Amino acid sequence: MRELEVFFDYVCPFCLKGHEYLKELLPKYPDIEVVWRPCEAHPRPESYGLHSDLCIQGMFYAIEQGADIWNYHDRMYAAALKARVNIEDPEVVAGLARGLLDLSAFLSAIQSGAYEKAIIDANGYAYEQAGVWVVPAYRLEGRKLDSVGNVGVTKQQLERFINDNEASIEKTDASNKLR
Repeated sequence: MRELEVFFDYVCPFCLKGHEYLKELLPKYPDIEVVWRPCEAHPRPESYGLHSDLCIQGMFYAIEQGADIWNYHDRMYAAALKARVNIEDPEVVAGLARGLLDLSAFLSAIQSGAYEKAIIDANGYAYEQAGVWVVPAYRLEGRKLDSVGNVGVTKQQLERFINDNEASIEKTDASNKLR
């Protein structure tokens, strides 16, 4: 199984587009497992724009609970970027998980601060270790695809990135067989 790291923020419209591209592309690549790497484009205490920290904390909780993470992502992106609801209100974010997770347990999890360190660690990993400067960003088998600021990536770029990795694996396998 190949791991595709996806660095994203729910308040990033280019991340939403990248998410939609992944939903279209990944059925063609059953050997790819997605590792979700949330990273805040504007973490607190920055005052620019909405903060996505509650949605991200909820994502960590949703993964722990075995929830349908694609559905969770769809809901958070839709809330932040389409419906433009106040994702800085814990009760609003909890309401977005209705039918997906136990609402009182979800609300308790995001209000308790249990995942605040996970957010700090995720931001640190993205920006300090993985070299992410703008989201969405993708990492696959030592290679990276970074967005262009205020542009994102195209579906074709993302597919070529996945295929290039596939081609290099096939090339390596073929050269190993020749030895």
